Amino acid sequence: MSSEVEEEERRPLIGHDLGSSILIVHQNEDTISICPLPQSNPTDTSSLSLPNQRLSSLDVFRGLTVALMILVDNVGRAFPSLNHSPWFGVTLADFVMPFFLFVVGVSIGLVFKKVSSKPNATKKVISRTLKLFLLGLLLQGGYFHGHGKLTYGVDLSKIRWLGVLQRISIGYFFASISEIWLVNHNILVDSPAGFVRKYSIQWMFSILLCSVYLCLLYGLYVPNWKFKHSNLLSSSDSSHLSIIQNVHCEVRGSLEPPCNVVGFIDRLILGEDHMYQRPVYIRTKECSVNSPDYGPLPPDSPGWCLAPFDPEGILSSLMAAITCFMGLQYGHIIVHLQGHKQRVLLWSVFSFSLLLIGYILEILVFQECLYQKHCTH
Repeated sequence: MSSEVEEEERRPLIGHDLGSSILIVHQNEDTISICPLPQSNPTDTSSLSLPNQRLSSLDVFRGLTVALMILVDNVGRAFPSLNHSPWFGVTLADFVMPFFLFVVGVSIGLVFKKVSSKPNATKKVISRTLKLFLLGLLLQGGYFHGHGKLTYGVDLSKIRWLGVLQRISIGYFFASISEIWLVNHNILVDSPAGFVRKYSIQWMFSILLCSVYLCLLYGLYVPNWKFKHSNLLSSSDSSHLSIIQNVHCEVRGSLEPPCNVVGFIDRLILGEDHMYQRPVYIRTKECSVNSPDYGPLPPDSPGWCLAPFDPEGILSSLMAAITCFMGLQYGHIIVHLQGHKQRVLLWSVFSFSLLLIGYILEILVFQECLYQKHCTH
């Protein structure tokens, strides 16, 4: 058994042919350090080491994701088809956040291939999560008032608690903790059955998160609610009149902007003053005459068009963490398989399986929406 473990440790994680006599001596982030071993003494690691081997494909994908983010941020307003979807549907911009979360998951699979001390690893994960969350709070919480204003500071009564970096930190935390505590690192992956045994508890945890999300999304009752907004059409020079707008819901399972569970939980826990005040659904046909671009409100627009909604809310961030778990499993394939054909084959199997599940869920949700008359698409 010990000889098999030693042989497993000597296998390269990246698909470069460096010979059979190599030993992995360090691994940090998505960087892998390897040392060649002389044939005469395979246990001597004092020989000259090769430079750190980075997973180039992951670096390239990360760079392309950043380039895509810059593209949609700067061109999205000129070409609304590249901007985020107003509500239902998907556009090119909607792939940016999942790509970032996927990259985080793959990196976690490389970082925690071996965990020498679970408590120490957990402390590092918590520290990095808090730093990333606080950085996002500083950048997106309202501390900076705008690019054209030389003012800063924050009103704690209106600070936005969640955002893009906060969502990434949440996904990183769940995926990393599961990789540290829910994976049996003593199991040798020498067969498909061994792969399943090693990560089965982690898979069940991710399925549990999905189940909690779906149960809340379709089972939680959303009551009527109201919000306060300023009357921007007021002729007052000094201040705007505040208007209380009532929104009628009293439904379960609605996916429409005003009555979905995601917004209900955020309003209940965060409060409407701590949510994103310019939601993406303001570009829908009900709320913009220039849909899918921004524009004036139509004459018969519903009152909820001016209601706040956080695209990186609590429940949606919980589900976004599943994207990190997807990247984590793809990272496991990189770790345990050296042949590119084998990797591509397993990646394709997982990808088409997830695509099929997505289509099935879309059909079921679409039929449910037609039955309840909650959807308009």
